Amino acid sequence: MTTQEVADSLVKLCSVGKFHEAMEALYSPDIVSMEAGAPPGGSREAKGLPAVMAKGEWWAANHEVHSAVVEGPLVAASHFSVVFKLDVTFKPQNRRFTMEEVAVYKVADGKIV
Repeated sequence: MTTQEVADSLVKLCSVGKFHEAMEALYSPDIVSMEAGAPPGGSREAKGLPAVMAKGEWWAANHEVHSAVVEGPLVAASHFSVVFKLDVTFKPQNRRFTMEEVAVYKVADGKIV
């Protein structure tokens, strides 16, 4: 798949709440995920699909998503960006908040790396 096709697929899946399915279908087994910050005791970096999936599973288990808006993609060569706007509750503290982030992805050999 081209970068545009991967980007469009990611947005389509995430827009209907299929984040796990997006990871399974579009992420490379050798993906490296880098966050802006790390949870207490955690790392900013997750290497490999199992580690990235585990990070996503932790997030899903600890957050209730009330609404999600996915905007984009904006594609440039082998990279693309997507804006995520979420209204969530952090379950351990029963704290509701909104978050907005820009995610930047790189595509190689038809997969997000």
